Amino acid sequence: MEGAGAGDGGGSGPPNPEPEGAQAQAVELHEDEEIIEVLELNDAEPDPDDLASDMEDVDFADDPEDGDMADNEEWETEDEGVEEGTDPHDDSELTFSKHTASVFCVSLDTKESALAVTGGEDDKAYVWRLSDGETLFECTGHKDSVTCAIFSHDSTMVATGDMSGLIKVWKVEGAHEIWSVEVGDLEWLEWHPCAHVLLAGTADGNTWMWKIPSGECKTFQGPSCPATCGQFMPDGRKAVVGYEDGSVRIWDLKQGSALHVLKGTDGHTGPLTCVASNNDGSLVLTGSVDCDTKLVNTATGKVVGVFKTESNVSKATRREDGEAESNSVESLGFCNVLPLAAVGYLDGTLAIYDLSSQSLRHRCQHESGIVQLLWEQNSPVVYTCSLDGAVRLWDSRSGKMISEYCGHTAEILDFALNKDATIVVTASGDHQAKVFCVQQPDR
Repeated sequence: MEGAGAGDGGGSGPPNPEPEGAQAQAVELHEDEEIIEVLELNDAEPDPDDLASDMEDVDFADDPEDGDMADNEEWETEDEGVEEGTDPHDDSELTFSKHTASVFCVSLDTKESALAVTGGEDDKAYVWRLSDGETLFECTGHKDSVTCAIFSHDSTMVATGDMSGLIKVWKVEGAHEIWSVEVGDLEWLEWHPCAHVLLAGTADGNTWMWKIPSGECKTFQGPSCPATCGQFMPDGRKAVVGYEDGSVRIWDLKQGSALHVLKGTDGHTGPLTCVASNNDGSLVLTGSVDCDTKLVNTATGKVVGVFKTESNVSKATRREDGEAESNSVESLGFCNVLPLAAVGYLDGTLAIYDLSSQSLRHRCQHESGIVQLLWEQNSPVVYTCSLDGAVRLWDSRSGKMISEYCGHTAEILDFALNKDATIVVTASGDHQAKVFCVQQPDR
């Protein structure tokens, strides 16, 4: 299940035990390829000519571091009742309990981080307030599990999408639907970084782009297999899309053509699970069921590095029933302030890679599979959520866990972090979404 944000990976099923040889790590380098610099975020809009230029021969440099009583039943604070037979330990400040089945996705409003939208297996999506859990409105009319629910860049709109391919857009002010469309089975849905434009991937291999609310549409035809993950590039003019056949395409959204196609040895040997871009769009990471993570120069379309762990290459763990249980890359992302990348695996490994040396810096082990990871915007701290129902903060410089937040009685399937890194909101298989206030250690 792919949804808002790259790498909203694997939702259910038991995590793998730690494979043999997990300590051994390997990095493959492509001959004659040099690594390009990870640039810090520039407040100005990137120049497309600069983004398109080949940045070889540049060395990395480490940067410096009003509801009534009935409404109130929809939520509860951590001091209110805990279900009988469950772990009473709950670090959350507030629990949203209106969903009646697994909560698959969550997004925060990007303007003030005062609102959340959640979607679930109950075919419902709700926009609700973080301060008290009050529901502002329900996004009605879906006919299948809502797997995508996201705020637009200015928080004036919410887009919701269900597995059957019904996509709806809602105006937050006034709480009314302004647009809808039906496409093939939906894989993922993304808003443009600075415009009211939606991008979606479907199981027929198409990527769709719509202007909202006019509905003006463009389609980008991939191979005859699902477009399993994708996102806009930071300049808003290109998109990177991964496919079930292991290929990756970087699309020119204005021209409607593929600038680069990575397949064969440049692609993956298994379906793509996640993609991520660095802040200036010069580099892309791709992750797959094949357990490889590839680093791509978007100007040249060349793979400039492959990250893998020995445990993910040749070993397969065995479940008690004797069946082989494979590992996979579930989520990945770039650090904004240091030349680091994080990769989260289904076997519970969080790998921190140094991009300047293309080497493994830290290996942080979880007891169960990682579902998603997110970097803080302005520090080298990475957050993970996992199948054991916990959120953890890690210092990428030391590889040490900073803190852990618990409260769910089932796996966390998605989570969101506000810009100030003070609030985490989680979505879980226990039918609940929770709000956690993050204590700020010295960054």
